[in-house]
Amino acid sequence: MEVAVAGAGPTGLFTAVALARRGHRVAVIDRDPGPAADGTWERRGVMQFHHPHGFRPQISEALAAEMPEMLTALDQAGAERIVFRGGDGEPAPHAALRCRRAVFERVLREFATAEPGVSLVRGHVDDVLRSGGRAAGLRVDGRSFDADLVINASGRAARLADDLRAPGEGGDCGLAYVSRQYALLPDAERGPMNAPVGIIQTLAGYMIAIFLHDRGTFSALFIRPADDRRFGALRFPAAFEAAALAVPALAAWVDPSRSTPITPVLPGGRLYNTYRGQLDAAGRVGLPGLLHVGDAVCTTNPSAGRGIAVSLRQAVALVRLLDAHPGDPEAVALAFDGWCVDNVRPWFSDHVSWDTDILRRWAGGDIDTTRRLPSDLIMEATEADPTLLRVVGPYMAMEALPSTLDEIEPRARAIYARGWRPPPHPGPSRDELASLIAAAV
Repeated sequence: MEVAVAGAGPTGLFTAVALARRGHRVAVIDRDPGPAADGTWERRGVMQFHHPHGFRPQISEALAAEMPEMLTALDQAGAERIVFRGGDGEPAPHAALRCRRAVFERVLREFATAEPGVSLVRGHVDDVLRSGGRAAGLRVDGRSFDADLVINASGRAARLADDLRAPGEGGDCGLAYVSRQYALLPDAERGPMNAPVGIIQTLAGYMIAIFLHDRGTFSALFIRPADDRRFGALRFPAAFEAAALAVPALAAWVDPSRSTPITPVLPGGRLYNTYRGQLDAAGRVGLPGLLHVGDAVCTTNPSAGRGIAVSLRQAVALVRLLDAHPGDPEAVALAFDGWCVDNVRPWFSDHVSWDTDILRRWAGGDIDTTRRLPSDLIMEATEADPTLLRVVGPYMAMEALPSTLDEIEPRARAIYARGWRPPPHPGPSRDELASLIAAAV
């Protein structure tokens, strides 16, 4: 089968290699030319490319299933595997990865380029070709590119075949972020950590994080309400450094005696939670032979590091459904849409609830114990009652869906109703940090 994939991000390239290894001929179309001769790679149009990413165990699981050699290539590129232990004390079957997205995509692109049956085509995808009521390929820079199957992996901002799907759900989640990459100095030890990625802390009105990457690199990150314009000045290096040094958890990492910045400050813009299925407004397959996958289906606020994990899980499910329904793309679309409703949409809904409530609390609202708690507060409650980790742990690892938290939510809510609150992390409030940023500029 001739397959055309729109988009050469992680989902498009992974899907292309997996299909090629099943005997299909796959063309991946993307306007990005790939890394430059000097190794730099801007990845135009992919705002999040140089920002931190969480590479959860689901990503290693997908690679092990379809292209296990890539895990070895990532090791050679400097990625660090993190092996967790389960409740029985035994190592989990798949490792998380500490890695820059640019490194991950470079290795995956090299894999796809070398894979027999995969070709990378540089060009802008204009539209889906249609013939006889089916997808017949793509129009690329005004030229026809014929195919038996079209896969839309063109990302969260793409509008490919908009007329063939029901409108999506969600939108701007109300948060924005800014980050900067650093490298540890020779022989410098890592700073303190409270999570496998490094550090994640919620302070008074904002969040901070440290994401460890490959080869001694890491990112420092601020997440704050998008409408607080006082934080726009964080894009200036002097303001970012002053703010980072004012938060003890970040200062321990970005101290000039421990690390040095290796990128400019990277504004992240607004963040989105969105979900969009395969079907049209009438619940039918809009165009048999056209399938949507990855960020074209779902995006979530990246603070929980779920994006690539959710996308590659989709890709694995889609490829297996194509195996199960050869020659029947309409059946694949229906089955895949149902799978996404059950396995992808819950993560979107979880983030909508989480983000809405955290903005309310950052604006001065107290924890509302008259209704169901959002997931972040259920996770926080494990500090007061560690037995909740029996349920929270699998959810945090994305081994169990958000609905599994329903079992313990009343217990967590009772903890807050008694007056318990998470111990505050040291650092300035959002107003204090805003004043410091203004002074630095």
